[in-house]
Amino acid sequence: MTNEKNFTLADELAATRAWDDDKDLDALEPLDDVDEDGSDDFVSGYVDEPDPELNEATAGEMDLAERYALKRAAGLRTELEDITEVEYRQLRLERVVLVGVWTEGTVADAENSMAELAALAETAGSEVLEALYQRRQRPDPATYIGRGKVEGLAEIVKATGADTVICDGELAPSQLRNLEDRLKVKVVDRTALILDIFAQHAKSKEGQAQVELAQLSYMKQRLRGWGGNLSRQAGGRVSGGEGIGGRGPGETKIETDRRRINDRIAKLRRELKGMSKVRETKRSKRRGNKVPSVAIAGYTNAGKSSLINRLTDAGLLVEDALFATLDPTTRRTTTSDGRVYTMSDTVGFVRHLPHQLVEAFRSTLEEVGEADLILHVVDGSHPDPEGQLAAVREVFAEIEADKIPEIVVINKADAADPLTLARLRQREPHSMVVSARTGEGIPELLQLVEEELPHPDIEFEALLPYDRGDLLNKLHQHGEIATLEHTGEGTHVSGRVNADLAGELQEYAV
Repeated sequence: MTNEKNFTLADELAATRAWDDDKDLDALEPLDDVDEDGSDDFVSGYVDEPDPELNEATAGEMDLAERYALKRAAGLRTELEDITEVEYRQLRLERVVLVGVWTEGTVADAENSMAELAALAETAGSEVLEALYQRRQRPDPATYIGRGKVEGLAEIVKATGADTVICDGELAPSQLRNLEDRLKVKVVDRTALILDIFAQHAKSKEGQAQVELAQLSYMKQRLRGWGGNLSRQAGGRVSGGEGIGGRGPGETKIETDRRRINDRIAKLRRELKGMSKVRETKRSKRRGNKVPSVAIAGYTNAGKSSLINRLTDAGLLVEDALFATLDPTTRRTTTSDGRVYTMSDTVGFVRHLPHQLVEAFRSTLEEVGEADLILHVVDGSHPDPEGQLAAVREVFAEIEADKIPEIVVINKADAADPLTLARLRQREPHSMVVSARTGEGIPELLQLVEEELPHPDIEFEALLPYDRGDLLNKLHQHGEIATLEHTGEGTHVSGRVNADLAGELQEYAV
């Protein structure tokens, strides 16, 4: 008791130390930080001044910490085990087996495709147990891999204890149903896997709406239920039991669900149309001010976010994973001579990018189509960088961005094979080799970007009064100054400007 006359804090603390090691209390010495009079030098961990290290984290680092905090825990399941009773195809990716069909190309192409599918599965939060692929002229129309291969796959699934099979291609609804009926586990195709990753990583309201639109477009053709569940007709009172808005007692459940999905798709498209107007307003303002724009595009996990962080100190999330960042980010920066331009990070591309995603993200991909210059980032350490270039340029052609000037940025030079870099430089003459991690080649890339940016087309020479510092500031930001001299009458300046700024300088022309 603290009311006793012989109470000392040192003795009491010494007694608590004996609880852990069961030593003799008399053998314990008083703690060093406790004085004989019972006082100590304890300092609270709560201080008035904030820790400066806590304020150094960027927005991207905080997003990454939040993402890792929400990683899926393997083995924790809340869904029904019987796959036939799951109507909403929410993915449960934990222990998976990968399956591919090799129809064209070399063996290396097939292996690279399977390695990419494994990376996609791991990004979605699953553990890859086994992978196999089959050489066929075309996928089997009933089961994608053929009846004999399905039997072998069923044995692998049973032996490994997998709960999901992922196919490296887009499956028809009948193929999904046949495979699930024979394998007795969830079957997911490449498109659904990518959509699941997008749903996990989308943060902005526009990004979430775009992903939901793509998911609903994919799901609409793949509705299924338990037994004849979706073929049941409505019954009962008031419009066949559906209430107001129903189509009568003859409407089946699949028709009802499809109608609701169509209504939701229509609403999402209206919302995205309104959001695209906001994006278009920002772009039109930049065009009105003649601000050049640079778009950083390329294959997923090629290092686009790392590159824009290195170029502009954007502080975006960086993670060694596919589709780590989805929401486009635009940063304002300046050239060495003071000209203002914008640099935008865009969503990454991948082989066989689902058409639903291209359609849903069209307003976002317009950032690439409206750019004055594209920095096409490719992973120099990847086994097939030429395949990455070809896949991205296919999307460029689909969004009509293939005519925009392009600089191929070969990233990850610190981890790439020098022979591969030399081969890419020979294949792509208009390219730069950089490393966003170490900073190698970044100054040369910035210089090349400044040279490739569109230049003003009207020459001028003017004598600006000293009270028109606003015009001189505009010249620094939006024009190119060749000569500048401060005289007794004012600032004598010459160079090149755009048409709107040339009109403002007309009254001071020399």
